[in-house]
Amino acid sequence: MEFQSVRYETEGRVATITLNRPEHLNAIDMNMPAEIEAAVTLANEDDSIHAIVLTGAGRGFCSGYDLKQYAEAEGAHVGSQLADGGGAWDPMRDYYMMKRNTEQFMSLWRSYKPTIAKINGPAVAGGSDIALCCDFVIMAEDAKIGYPPVRVWGCPTTAMWVYRLGAQLAKRMLFTGDLISGVEAKEIGLALDAVPAAELVGTVEKLVQRVSSVPKNQLMMQKLMINQAYQNMGLENTQMFATLFDGITRHSPEGVWFKQRAEEAGFKQAVKERDSGDPIAPDASGPLSS
Repeated sequence: MEFQSVRYETEGRVATITLNRPEHLNAIDMNMPAEIEAAVTLANEDDSIHAIVLTGAGRGFCSGYDLKQYAEAEGAHVGSQLADGGGAWDPMRDYYMMKRNTEQFMSLWRSYKPTIAKINGPAVAGGSDIALCCDFVIMAEDAKIGYPPVRVWGCPTTAMWVYRLGAQLAKRMLFTGDLISGVEAKEIGLALDAVPAAELVGTVEKLVQRVSSVPKNQLMMQKLMINQAYQNMGLENTQMFATLFDGITRHSPEGVWFKQRAEEAGFKQAVKERDSGDPIAPDASGPLSS
């Protein structure tokens, strides 16, 4: 397969998938979700591969969806345009698009071979969705991870925060939209390890070498056994709700305000105001969301 937004390489028993849009901090474009899934499939079908490393090109892991053009373009909402060109929001069309992306990210979780996210820089919003679908998360100490759009205009569709952290810590992250460092991510159990940036490659290589020395069938059995516990806890149902809610966040009164603000002042300014800590769209809501 010819990749446009990722790079796929193999060496020995390890396949490396690199998110490869460094000029955009590896922001998610229309190609990336399907290409991640295709690369995971290649690794799973290659009998020589025992483990998969996922990382980002350049100075970041992934800055989330490349939404600037959608936010600033007049009247354009993600998933809002009907097939006939009308402007009404079709929540099921929105769901279809975003659930497809979620399933493609989850190929990392479903992979029969272990997946390791090597977080070399920001893993933000949709970038954190991708990272948390991996079996292991190893971060540079100064890398950042979080989901700022939970403040307005987003809900993490993979819903992996609660399965990684439990209810209280997931709420701490998703009620605030805060970014945390690799150091804090390790402290709360979100990351397996956090090391100085200069040691990240060596740390991941050491883990990958240890894991990849195990027979593929053993790795597959352990992973299936652990993952089915999360399936039995309702992971698929949680992701259905999360993906539906993600579409709603972009069409709530506050979501419409954010879109209008991005059109008026630019996406970066709207994001700055969203993350400032000041009340978000204080006059947009009814009494239930004051």
